[in-house]
Amino acid sequence: MALLLRGSRGALRALGRPAAARALLEPPPPSSLCGLERFMKDCTLSNAPKKPWSSYIRFTMEQRPMLTQQNPNLKSTEIIKKLAEAWRELPESQKKVYEDATKAALQVYKEEAAKYMAELSPNQKKILKEEKRRRKIRKEVIKKKRELTFFGKPKKPRSGYNIFISEHFKEAKGISSQQMMKLLNEEWKSLSSSRKQVYVQLAQDDKIRYVNEMKSWEEKMLEIGREDLLRFRKLKAKIGKHLEEIY
Repeated sequence: MALLLRGSRGALRALGRPAAARALLEPPPPSSLCGLERFMKDCTLSNAPKKPWSSYIRFTMEQRPMLTQQNPNLKSTEIIKKLAEAWRELPESQKKVYEDATKAALQVYKEEAAKYMAELSPNQKKILKEEKRRRKIRKEVIKKKRELTFFGKPKKPRSGYNIFISEHFKEAKGISSQQMMKLLNEEWKSLSSSRKQVYVQLAQDDKIRYVNEMKSWEEKMLEIGREDLLRFRKLKAKIGKHLEEIY
């Protein structure tokens, strides 16, 4: 499983240098790169042909509405599992229908993409290339974050304030989450020093827990050959807010 989840290091090579990573991940202005999602509405490159679905995705998109209707109480994860099982059990003759449809769509895509590229100016081609590079890196970063969760990276320690909120937060009829947070925030501010100290101590204990768990987790990652996750974690700590902007 670890081998299957091992991400490509090539796309994240630039992320090994924090200074370069900041420049790479900071959103560019619309005039320099309009391909990013937040600028897509006014971007001339938003009309670029899209790659067709794979045969499996085509199958799931066709079958999912019917499966969901037949099983309204199933969670999305269970629906996905059932679709995967159905695809594996699908006879090759029926799979070929989806595969042929994908091949036909791919041929149309290639023709449209060639025509589209031929009509672009040199500057537009440069912008499109930069957009693809950024999108590839964003996908790799998201994949790394998912892998951190998959391999059980310990949760970060909570502050005394966060512990207080989690203990007292509850949904109340007629009170929105925002209102509840406002009330709890005021209550936290009015707590006596002795009561706050209880949560401060809990936070310190949680920090010790985190340090010990991280030490064991890092040793485990080294044992299974996932040093790349350790490097990514340390990099994220340095430029975390920039990495979060990609989500």
